[in-house]
Amino acid sequence: MISSADADAVVIGAGFFGCHVALRLRRLGMGRVIVVDREAGLLRRASYVNQARVHNGYHYPRSLGTAVRSRRNFVRFCTDHPFAIADGFEKIYAIARQSHVSPSQFVAFCGEIGAPCRESPSHLRRLFDTDLIESAFLTREVAFDAVALADDLLARLQAAGVELRLGTSARLEAADAAGATVRLGGAAVRARYLFNCTYAALDDVGIRLRNVLKKELTEIALIEPAPVFAHIGVTVMDGPFFSTMPFPARGCHSLSHVRYTPHAAWIDTADALTRTTPHVGAMLRDGARYMPSLARARPLGSLFDIKVVLLSTEQDDARPILFEPSAESARVISILGGKIDNIYDVLDVLEGHDWS
Repeated sequence: MISSADADAVVIGAGFFGCHVALRLRRLGMGRVIVVDREAGLLRRASYVNQARVHNGYHYPRSLGTAVRSRRNFVRFCTDHPFAIADGFEKIYAIARQSHVSPSQFVAFCGEIGAPCRESPSHLRRLFDTDLIESAFLTREVAFDAVALADDLLARLQAAGVELRLGTSARLEAADAAGATVRLGGAAVRARYLFNCTYAALDDVGIRLRNVLKKELTEIALIEPAPVFAHIGVTVMDGPFFSTMPFPARGCHSLSHVRYTPHAAWIDTADALTRTTPHVGAMLRDGARYMPSLARARPLGSLFDIKVVLLSTEQDDARPILFEPSAESARVISILGGKIDNIYDVLDVLEGHDWS
């Protein structure tokens, strides 16, 4: 593509989404593509600070569309990233007696979306307090290694000729029908397209959004599991329960809890919370009521970051992508995904767009 601008595209955000957007733009014919991020490396924030789960649909019995897309994207993600997949563990979905979904409903839901699901054998059922857990099912989920993904993406970006500007701030200065002017550190760059893939900073780089975001300060606890569940991942659902599964980037397990992982939530940035006290002790104590061996896990620390959801989907489990052209210019586009495998929904949109 021929352009009088400095670049065909600037992508703000060097997370998993920003890197893949840049690679796809190059494949679609864009010439100079710049990826900028305030961090010193790739995948340092939300792409790293999460449960490292590749969803396979099980989490979304209240959003069939999200579950079906997760099933489709699960296969694509595992096929495209075998080097970063950890699957040497058994994954259990346990149904609590006060769950929003019954065991029979969960089995029917898995059948509807075509997700593998069978009763756990007795040695796995013994992990749980049966007074609180009604049923447990063996399922099929995997974890991803964010460090391996970052290493792969760095090599791919370099091979594709994408320009990286790490440790650099970025902010929109002006936008019009022909493109955008972006301040990258101390220099202004004119781009034919600007892609905002900053996740937690989506509304903080000078781009006004029409969709309202809800943000949460969240904690992912890291634990050394007791030997009995060292090769097991567990999700107790559906309600104020917990999940623990391998965290390949650190060689340990992550632990999250619906009640204790969120520390604060806000819509107005004036209400934002940035400092807090870890809740890992409360997560372990409550989780051990349902799975007693959690009491023998050793806390290793916690990772904190901002989780972002569309306010319009807060009351259900839907996790659609946001692909929002700015009101100021259709060439300024903000992108948000709720799960790592949402990247395929974004890439499908990019493929269907005319970028001339």
